[in-house]
Amino acid sequence: MAWFKRVEKGIVTPTDQKKETPDGLWYKCPECKAVVTMAEHKRLLHVCGACGHHDRIDAADYFELLFDDGQFTELDADLTSGDPLHFVDTKAYPQRVAATERNTGLKDAVRTAHGVSAGQPLVVAAMDFKFIGGSMGSVVGEKIARAIDFARQSRTPFLMISRSGGARMMEAGYSLMQMAKTSAKLALLAEAGVPYVSLLTDPTTGGVTASFAMLGDFNIAEPGALIGFAGPRVIKETIGKDLPKGFQSAEFVLEHGFLDFIVDRRELKHRLADLLGLLRPAPVAEARGARRIAIASTKAN
Repeated sequence: MAWFKRVEKGIVTPTDQKKETPDGLWYKCPECKAVVTMAEHKRLLHVCGACGHHDRIDAADYFELLFDDGQFTELDADLTSGDPLHFVDTKAYPQRVAATERNTGLKDAVRTAHGVSAGQPLVVAAMDFKFIGGSMGSVVGEKIARAIDFARQSRTPFLMISRSGGARMMEAGYSLMQMAKTSAKLALLAEAGVPYVSLLTDPTTGGVTASFAMLGDFNIAEPGALIGFAGPRVIKETIGKDLPKGFQSAEFVLEHGFLDFIVDRRELKHRLADLLGLLRPAPVAEARGARRIAIASTKAN
């Protein structure tokens, strides 16, 4: 019967009647493979509601999350990299920076700003991994140093959100100098008794880990973040031994005493407000006492 036979080959639908699902409507978790709408994923601050996997987000997203009503004043927004070494690999360094600026809309791998978070003043420096792997060049070091100076002069708590592949090879020694510069600025901040909280996100590696990222009055991290100096393969080849399971994860680093606690991004603003409420700028001796109290409080929570 004709009902059960295809008279014409294929089914032809006019182009204007085709229904296609636009890109970017759905999110599939890379860990548990759960699927939700992008609107729901964004509502959960890019955290999987099923397994808690934390996607990477940009500095702009952290500013929106942390500052009340998304209102803040950016610091040194137009600071850009030079080319002190006239470095060339597959392309000249200035060309690489210009192309990255066009693709990302960023001037460099860190943005700094100040505003009010949960009713308290706060200075935030947040790194962007999409700008040359969040690498630390002279601009990154200078912007962080200036943000620390602003926090010290205004006696405002300072939050550093690290996400980086390490030093920027195109600036060689100039990049490595930022480790000492930012560390020295943080020492001045500590002398002034102004709180510094370091949030380590995925990934935090290389010279960033070896300097400002691990110097907080509190070192905290997002769940599952990769935290380390050299990569696992390099370490394994150096020591000639297999590495423990979960090596360099935030949970492993916490277990071995290098973090104070791990915080879910959805609770970050509330936990940070509680922490800074206990660490209001004070003389150094008082700040150290408040730190001990705060550690006990956050672990109890």
